[in-house]
Amino acid sequence: MSLKAFHVFFIAVSILLAFGFGCWEGYHYFHEGTGTDLALSILSLVGGVALIFYFRAVLKKLRNVSYL
Repeated sequence: MSLKAFHVFFIAVSILLAFGFGCWEGYHYFHEGTGTDLALSILSLVGGVALIFYFRAVLKKLRNVSYL
């Protein structure tokens, strides 16, 4: 597995993890109502969006590098 393939895979998994954690914390906020849960949810969702932009930039930059 090349460095590019690993990087693309790692970023994709990180995006899923960030959105998953954000949704999980949002669920806890609506059921328990603590401010920490809301803050972690928002930060995680913003981080997931930032990772999407980073993912697009990496794909654009490494367009000519093969996956092998």
